[in-house]
Amino acid sequence: MTKHDSVRAGRVIDAQLHLLDRQVLDREGVPVTAVDDLELSDIPFDADLAGVEPPVIDGLLSGAVLGTRIFGGRPPASRWHRIPWGSIAELGIAIRLDAHADDLELTWPERWVRDHIIGRIPGGRHDPE
Repeated sequence: MTKHDSVRAGRVIDAQLHLLDRQVLDREGVPVTAVDDLELSDIPFDADLAGVEPPVIDGLLSGAVLGTRIFGGRPPASRWHRIPWGSIAELGIAIRLDAHADDLELTWPERWVRDHIIGRIPGGRHDPE
């Protein structure tokens, strides 16, 4: 048993394997977004990493990152939408949230298009028959 095994109880997650680019579903199973980045707890910089605890995930980040993936760089903080770690209900093939899609700030563009564009099309306010 190493020192880090006894320091913190919890689930060890490989961010690239278990979180990044995973589909995020709301409480009803409706696709919301995909995970683009993570928000980690502050890690004190120390040359001797023997006593430093591993980082803790504070939230998932999603946003318009296609341009930065193609051209490099990092999107500004104002472009990120944050999903708090506490609102995650289940980690599996997809990440299931304990919230409805309409309650999340990151779905505002879809709601805006639904209400201002699709809703103005005749028949756009109800399901097809």
